[in-house]
Amino acid sequence: MEKETGGAAFPLPHGAETIAGAEGMTLRDYFAAKAMQGIVSDPDLAMGNLQIAEWAYKQADAMLEARK
Repeated sequence: MEKETGGAAFPLPHGAETIAGAEGMTLRDYFAAKAMQGIVSDPDLAMGNLQIAEWAYKQADAMLEARK
């Protein structure tokens, strides 16, 4: 099963052309990036990069679920 992505974070206007079919980041990626930005600002953070990324996507998934 494919993860719910929330669609495009910054959708183009209807009919706008994309470069080589690129649609940009998903809302899920955008939420994860924002969550990651917040957590890495903690100077006492004791998580590795993979743990941080996994945590950020869990937060993004929760945010997408809350939007329903």
